[in-house]
Amino acid sequence: MSEHGAGAEILVGYDGSPDAAAALEWALDQARRDGRPVRLAYVFEWLTVAGWVGPGVTPGMWPDEQARRQVEELVGKAAADAAATHPGLDVRGEVLDGPPALILEEASTQAGLVLGNQHGGFAGLLAGSTAVAVSAHAHCPVVVVRRRPTESDRAGHVAVGVDGSEHSLLALGYAFEQAALRRVPLHVVRAWQPRRDQWSLPGEQARDAALADQRAELDEALHRWQDTFPEVEVTVETAAAAPAGLLVDASRNAQLIVVGTRGRGGLRGMLLGSVSQQLLQHAHCPVAVVRER
Repeated sequence: MSEHGAGAEILVGYDGSPDAAAALEWALDQARRDGRPVRLAYVFEWLTVAGWVGPGVTPGMWPDEQARRQVEELVGKAAADAAATHPGLDVRGEVLDGPPALILEEASTQAGLVLGNQHGGFAGLLAGSTAVAVSAHAHCPVVVVRRRPTESDRAGHVAVGVDGSEHSLLALGYAFEQAALRRVPLHVVRAWQPRRDQWSLPGEQARDAALADQRAELDEALHRWQDTFPEVEVTVETAAAAPAGLLVDASRNAQLIVVGTRGRGGLRGMLLGSVSQQLLQHAHCPVAVVRER
């Protein structure tokens, strides 16, 4: 079990929107598997460039207690409803104040999972500065959920992108844990390009040499985790292809796809560059981003 294992809470950004409801539903499914408590958090950022802004408050107005009470009631009711429909789970809600990225990064030191959604409490998580900061600096995995899971989603496998970097190997370990917990197969994806010296070889020979190198490095990484989780069925896909497209395709029949925050080669800048944005915006399933565990 990882450092952020059983007992560490699942933190969910929540504001009552459909996206937040999807994130909460995913979190409850996860908590039902591993027994962790779930904490719903509404994060206020009152002070902006335009002025003081918050629920029920227009620019230039000072936040009032009535608006805060309404938010506390919203989060409290959602937590109570979730606890009622999921007996045995520890679910609670709270309202936090401050810059969302800073507050969530700090909260992640005590969380086993920080769960985000497209709009909701993690406003702009898919495209804005909060996304970059939380995903790049969180002290636990961050999951982005874009829609409610269906029964077919829940039946899918776990997929993971691996390029040999330290963070992708952390992602691989997390993916093995999730596949074992969910009792589903694990699909390991690696995008590659032949090295410069291999390009000098004839076409088929270059591809074969590059493929052999990639598989040898990947098999070494897999060996440790297959010994730890022998019950997990593993399939491997290596291809000379654009990593973003390969990962989006891999997410099509998956219930979860896992990546590291930073990579090398084809997965460089997975969280901070165009590859990450494409995956977060176009993946067909929730995306887990692993930086620390």
